Amino acid sequence: MNNWLPFLKSDPTVAVIRLAGMIGAQGRGALNDAVLAPVIEKAFTKGKPVAVALEVNSPGGSPVQSSLIGARIRRLAEEKDVPVIAFVEDVAASGGYWLAAAADEIYGDPSSVVGSIGVISASFGLHEFIENYGVERRVHTAGKSKSMLDPFRPENPDDVERLKGLLEDIHLNFKEHVSARRANKLPEDKDLFTGEVWLSRRAAELGLIDGIGHLRPMMKERFGDKVKFRRYGAKRGLLARFGARMVQDAVQGIEERAAFARFGL
Repeated sequence: MNNWLPFLKSDPTVAVIRLAGMIGAQGRGALNDAVLAPVIEKAFTKGKPVAVALEVNSPGGSPVQSSLIGARIRRLAEEKDVPVIAFVEDVAASGGYWLAAAADEIYGDPSSVVGSIGVISASFGLHEFIENYGVERRVHTAGKSKSMLDPFRPENPDDVERLKGLLEDIHLNFKEHVSARRANKLPEDKDLFTGEVWLSRRAAELGLIDGIGHLRPMMKERFGDKVKFRRYGAKRGLLARFGARMVQDAVQGIEERAAFARFGL
């Protein structure tokens, strides 16, 4: 009724965006800017929310997609003048913490895992394996670095040095993002950018989050018992909802399980 009578005050609404899973440019169910753009836009614009809450449960993934999603959240928060509060579930690590840091405040469950502010690149060396089976690797390139870190060739120290340079640059971007978003909350005498993780209470002591808290009780305490929650999330395709999976999705599922397993989950 209040929606039809503008002179009556309506109950406050908190828009809730769920950010759960691996962060990546491709793969069904992966968090990326292309999929989340309409979700985030709608959350900030529909019904004039008093706040946007982020439910974060991610072990990380693509630094570029993490940056794009976080930047979109910040841009809309400033345009619409809407506060953003993140609530960590099992884990907000690496790119997952990047997303959480896009919020104005971050809270977690006492057992939530937070941090892993670092960058990792992992691969395999298979050159001895193919040699044992009499397989000859033939690669032709234009540009001496085009086949950098080919897993079917012995590791080249120059390639490793170039990779480390790229990782350091990405790590610098990550550190700058966290430092800017958590300004004046981080201790000056401790290096928090080593890739280490903490549970919520210790993370709060270190300034990485603002405290312990769950979404509904905190939002009701802040906006009253009549606050309403409007949920937004990326929609899954018809086949996905009925459990159909392609080989790529199965591989992605294994990778996601492995990523969560790094934090004991």
